Amino acid sequence: MKHPILSFYLVTLYLSAYTLSHAQNPIPAPPQKNPVCLWGGTVHTGNDLVIENAYLRFTNGKITHLLSANDIKKDTITSEIIDVTGKQIYPGLIALNTQLGLNEIDAARATLDKNETGDYLPNICSIVAYNTDSKVTPTVRYNGILLAEVAPVGGVISGSSSLVELDAWNWEDALYKSDIAIHLNWPRSFQSMGWWAEPGPVKKDDNVKKLETLKQWFDDAKGYKLAQQNNTLKEKNLKLEAMMGLFDGTKKLFIHANFSKDIMDAVSFCKFYEIIPVIVDADDAWQCADFLKENNVPVILQVHQLPAREDDDYDLPYKAPGLLKSAGVLTAICSKNAWEQRTLMFQAGTAAVFGLGKESALKMITLNPAKILGVEKTVGSLDVGKDATLIVSEGDILDMKENNLVHAFIRGKKIELRNIQNQLYEKYMDKYGLKK
Repeated sequence: MKHPILSFYLVTLYLSAYTLSHAQNPIPAPPQKNPVCLWGGTVHTGNDLVIENAYLRFTNGKITHLLSANDIKKDTITSEIIDVTGKQIYPGLIALNTQLGLNEIDAARATLDKNETGDYLPNICSIVAYNTDSKVTPTVRYNGILLAEVAPVGGVISGSSSLVELDAWNWEDALYKSDIAIHLNWPRSFQSMGWWAEPGPVKKDDNVKKLETLKQWFDDAKGYKLAQQNNTLKEKNLKLEAMMGLFDGTKKLFIHANFSKDIMDAVSFCKFYEIIPVIVDADDAWQCADFLKENNVPVILQVHQLPAREDDDYDLPYKAPGLLKSAGVLTAICSKNAWEQRTLMFQAGTAAVFGLGKESALKMITLNPAKILGVEKTVGSLDVGKDATLIVSEGDILDMKENNLVHAFIRGKKIELRNIQNQLYEKYMDKYGLKK
């Protein structure tokens, strides 16, 4: 048995070494002062449109011009010109359902703020625990992710998620849209045995009591809403207060469910309470795609994972986004946790070659997430009037052999892309005389 004092000392030593050995995060960029023009690159707008040899201009954080460079004379441009000829321009990527900024070192409990004790916590707001100084963020940002939906985990009702920009001094500065959704872990009717490396059989799980308790919570919340409307509310209940947005449409219910029966039960549950659902995880969503389309229910799922069952096609998770798109279901791709966000664009790239296509795959990590979060009027695609939140890559952002960011802007602010990973790369390239 480990000695508790020794264990505490080792954890403290590890954290100190981690802090001292890692460079400080880049200083957040100041607001855009002067107009900027990106000249000659290929613009992937995020809404299926591709403009080659483009002219993209933004002022005060907003896109003002987007057209072919053939339609304008370069010597007449008075703004700062960044020549990106031969490079690819994309909307800033959006990470959904992530613990980025809440989860730092998995082995050190003191650095984890992703969940609270308890099963029913709709009043928990993840945004107040968001850490803008996370060492994970600069590396994730270097791969093109500029916005993230920070979500809590655990329990039955985990709390609410918010959308943040990944360049800020504190959580107030980072906040883009608060309390977008409440996260619900749907009581499972089946239980998968085994573990991720060795999936086992599936057995039926008794979830009747859990569903009854859940129904009681929503009955109480609906009654609380009615009392508010009738001015008969005697006492404020913070947990029920946090659920009010579900009934007036200002919040969505992100339901974490995998099996098709659970997905369909959850959607029917939301129809009864007149709540807007979004299905997250959704291993079996492809099996009930027509049902989801009929009820206008979006889906958020992962691509880089094992099939849910032993007899599933090995590439089923890779094909699932394409199958859902073909059925007309609004679909987005996500990576869980914090560090895993660095693979988001490559998950989309995998889906692209398994039937989805590149522009549709890009849409699933840009415009579709924006639509699901209700911010598509300002971000998610490159259009005149929207935020100048965008990235420039030397090659295909979805291909790990070509993905190499050279510029990133959040609402026109030029973002510092240096991070600990490329610092270490340069350090050891220099040590062995390989630095160019």
